[in-house]
Amino acid sequence: MSSRRFASLLLAIVLVLGIGAGMRDRFDDWVAATDLPRLDVPVGVEVLARDGSLLRAFQVGDGRWRLEPGSVDPSFLDMLTLWEDRRFASHRGIDPAAILRAGWQAMRHGRIVSGGSTLTMQVARLLEDGPTGRWDGKLRQVRLALALERKLPKAAILDLYLRLAPYGANVEGIRAASLQWFGKEPRRLTPAQAALLVALPQSPETRRPDRFPGAARRARDRVLARAAKQGLISGAEAMAAMTEPVPTARRSFPALAPLLAARLIRENPGAGRIETTIDARLQRRAEALASRAVQGAGRRLSAAILLADHRSGEILAEVGAADWTDQGSAGFVDMTRAWRSPGSTLKPFAYALAFDAGLAHPETLIEDRPSTFGRWQPQNFDHQFRGTVSLRQALIWSLNIPVVKLAEAIGPNRLAQGLDRAGIALRLPAETAGLALVLGGAGVTLEGLATGYATIARGGRGVALSALPGRAHPLTDAVFSAVAAWQVSDILAGNPAPHGARQRQFAYKTGTSYGHRDALSVGFDGAHVGAVWLGRPDGTAVPGAFGGDLAAPVLFDLFDMISPVPLPPPPGETLTLPNSALPLPLRRFAASGQVSRVAAGPSAPDRLTLAFPPDGAIIDGRGPIIVKARGGRGPWTFLVNGRPATIASHRPESLISGPGPGFAHFTVIDADGNSATATVKAEQHELTLR
Repeated sequence: MSSRRFASLLLAIVLVLGIGAGMRDRFDDWVAATDLPRLDVPVGVEVLARDGSLLRAFQVGDGRWRLEPGSVDPSFLDMLTLWEDRRFASHRGIDPAAILRAGWQAMRHGRIVSGGSTLTMQVARLLEDGPTGRWDGKLRQVRLALALERKLPKAAILDLYLRLAPYGANVEGIRAASLQWFGKEPRRLTPAQAALLVALPQSPETRRPDRFPGAARRARDRVLARAAKQGLISGAEAMAAMTEPVPTARRSFPALAPLLAARLIRENPGAGRIETTIDARLQRRAEALASRAVQGAGRRLSAAILLADHRSGEILAEVGAADWTDQGSAGFVDMTRAWRSPGSTLKPFAYALAFDAGLAHPETLIEDRPSTFGRWQPQNFDHQFRGTVSLRQALIWSLNIPVVKLAEAIGPNRLAQGLDRAGIALRLPAETAGLALVLGGAGVTLEGLATGYATIARGGRGVALSALPGRAHPLTDAVFSAVAAWQVSDILAGNPAPHGARQRQFAYKTGTSYGHRDALSVGFDGAHVGAVWLGRPDGTAVPGAFGGDLAAPVLFDLFDMISPVPLPPPPGETLTLPNSALPLPLRRFAASGQVSRVAAGPSAPDRLTLAFPPDGAIIDGRGPIIVKARGGRGPWTFLVNGRPATIASHRPESLISGPGPGFAHFTVIDADGNSATATVKAEQHELTLR
């Protein structure tokens, strides 16, 4: 449009507004008949942290970044109306004074100096994405602006501008622009930041700071100069603001808890804003922790972390992948929901159920020796056997034989039902629970494990964890008693800290799945439950990976992020006694249908045998070894490789020095000259937490 035609149009509009009543009536009818575009401008879905801060935003359907304006700094609004439309509060859609000024300037200078457009006219153009260089386009804007003023209050019109104002590329609206250029919400802007965001929409592409920083700075400074001239800011503030550099790079939009946010949107279609219980500070630190955990381990390794308040069931942090953008490590797979083998992390539940059923006590003795269950002969992870141990030791050392004996006594189906009631959903082979379940022979999710351990932490009463406010709820019925839950917690609290970590008061267990595919660690204190998984999402092995080596240090770092809450004291009815003071049936574990030898009382001496180490065992030859005899008549003499180690002991056991690596022969001789011998292989390797 030529400058003269532009001026003529503007003057004509002013004349129409000033003519007689008859023409005004027809003009009002013309405005009233205006077809309005859709005024419900779509904005991207937002997922919010518990404090209302933005976790992740999503683009609208056409790929643009456009968000609810939210709270905007008043200084920005003052600068905006001063620069664009100082009589916005009083005009009815068009500003006659501004139109007269723009028309006079156009005729005087032979070019368009100022457009005379009000904020309402700009909203009209943005709603329809209409042309600005044609007279018919300008006339449409005028008509629509007048119609908008009749239909909407000023606040609604300003809200539309704050949503639609263009800021270059695919970014629209004050909030998206503030996040893009400054990485902050627009509720608190410096004068320099506010002035730049006022200036950019006039020419969003030619003033983009990342491409044309000089043009952006000059436009910003003109806004600052006018703000100082009109008294919005002082001259000193304007001068100081002009020294601030303009941003030279676009920032990424917030993407905390990205996989969780995407899942919540899928589960809540049509929601515009989704509030969560996620703590943004903890979430940020947990994501950094997961990223560090896989550094230097290859692109295919990933990690998942979950932290919740087990008192309320609220999830505080959830990391589904170490790098959600990395295709090489399948970062798009949420490993908090993926089905994986739990390794040894289900063992504490077998102990809790056994304690609750009165089958055992933490100080009950049990045999860790080669055993057969049907045609299955499980091995300990290190292929060693430790003879007679307490159940406390068996759980801390994560021995397999004792826990399978407990699972057999409880029954696999009862164990599976207990896990289900604790909130641990199971994916069972052939949909049938077997004894291998307790060693990791089923699929579980990391969220399920965290839920189950929350049940132990809560005294046997579970809670369904949730990242949505008000969605967490207690599970029905107690899974096991508060005493059994405390006994297991007390044992797990005795687990040593991983190498390099400081010992702290919380209960935890590690797990390593068959073939080193999954490394896990789950734990809790008096208020929080945390779970960590590391591995490859495609299920391939990670050679040499153990839960104690990989996952446990991450779990300790996770709990270092929060204020520790002590574990609760034992319930009043808890039986805290040494083995020798326990009721006779609890002193030594007896399988179903058997009677404990202790409970049955002494019997006639039977044939002399070597109870530990059993023949063919692989033992740790580094330190002292307890050699135990069974039967015969004392005193007993013990030999190692034919040499006396203990002579005439009045106890059927002896603590002797380790034989060193290689094969060794242990012999016991009783008072009647009877003897028994076992040949074992002694190795020297570290005991690994699993």
